[in-house]
Amino acid sequence: MWGRVRKAGVRVAGAMRTETRAGGGRRPHNLFEAAAAYVGAGAENDQEGADEAAAWVSPEALSFGVNELACRAVIALARERGESPRAVARELLGLPAA
Repeated sequence: MWGRVRKAGVRVAGAMRTETRAGGGRRPHNLFEAAAAYVGAGAENDQEGADEAAAWVSPEALSFGVNELACRAVIALARERGESPRAVARELLGLPAA
């Protein structure tokens, strides 16, 4: 069973690689590049850029990447402020303190 899981993981990792392919071919965008471009474009009110980034990966992959980016950003901001991630997330969303 673990062999199948490992093989699936290798396929997923290969699909997300960011190196240039042998022969100089263009590499596909990975989900983290798509998430960063999508969120950055959204923050700058660049709908065209957000639409382009959304087309790079599947909607599920983009959702995962955006969630991962949000978690990492909240954790980093919480560390800077010396607050809990939950408090920072609520503050960023304009919610009252719990």
